[in-house]
Amino acid sequence: MKSYIKIVKAMFSGNKRVLAEAFSVMVILLALEMTIPVCVNKMIDSLAVENGIVTFLGGIFLFACAYGIVCFFVFMAGFVDAIAGGGGLISLPAYMIAGLPAHTAIATNKMSSSMGTTVASWHYFRQGFMKWKLCIPGIVGAIVGSSLGARLTLLIPENVLKIAMLIVLPVILFYVTKSKTLSGEAENREEVINGTLIFKCVLIALAIGVYDGIYGPGTGTFLMLLFSGFCRMTMNDAAGTTKAINLTTNITALIVFIMNGKVLLGLGITAGICNMIGNFLGSHCFTDKGTKIVKPIMIVVIVIFFIKVLTELIG
Repeated sequence: MKSYIKIVKAMFSGNKRVLAEAFSVMVILLALEMTIPVCVNKMIDSLAVENGIVTFLGGIFLFACAYGIVCFFVFMAGFVDAIAGGGGLISLPAYMIAGLPAHTAIATNKMSSSMGTTVASWHYFRQGFMKWKLCIPGIVGAIVGSSLGARLTLLIPENVLKIAMLIVLPVILFYVTKSKTLSGEAENREEVINGTLIFKCVLIALAIGVYDGIYGPGTGTFLMLLFSGFCRMTMNDAAGTTKAINLTTNITALIVFIMNGKVLLGLGITAGICNMIGNFLGSHCFTDKGTKIVKPIMIVVIVIFFIKVLTELIG
């Protein structure tokens, strides 16, 4: 555990090993997500008695394991999401591993991510990263786009979007690796908020909102990339605008899930506290390190996203 903590700390030291260490952390996370279910199932089987009924001790063990798995990965997801988006790529599989049905997992994940995003959003707001002349129109565009995307889901097969992602993600990865802004070598200076900039923000929020309604993973990462690249916002403003939009869409979806009774409140609140801690640490790390940590984390998120989409198509 100490060596793992050292890796995480070293990942943000700003030296040349930062990208390799970021990958190391994510490989550890992916390995744990793949091996933990097997280990847990074997231990539960050893606690089983006649007729396949698990003992009371086994039930407690299963409950503790489910909470432990979810809380650990949701904490890490909050840390990553506060910096570069894409936390759902880590947290949602954790709920699946814990044995939650798909709709319940998605709904409960929305609750924990909403709690965590609130912390990061508040921090970015206090730092002055949120320009409301950009955030409010962007929020409206994202809500409209998300509603439209939910309706388009019925018309567009999910596999079509996944195939498109396999084509688009390598292009995005190439852009991220070559971007001087994301590496901190050049800083955007789009300080003047005019009609053109607002229009671009609304257009991006609308388009990514549609994507979020149809599919969803990596929404925060795409927003960060487009706001910094297409709108030429500073990384601080891009992060603040992204969080404002993410928080609004998360809460909107969460209200719908709660009204339909899909959220496990106990698990959602517990995991949400862990996500809040992760977002708190991640947002402060972003403030301290800035562009030095955005690029490596974003590359890792995109690679994980690519692997996830590829395995879903193959499976």
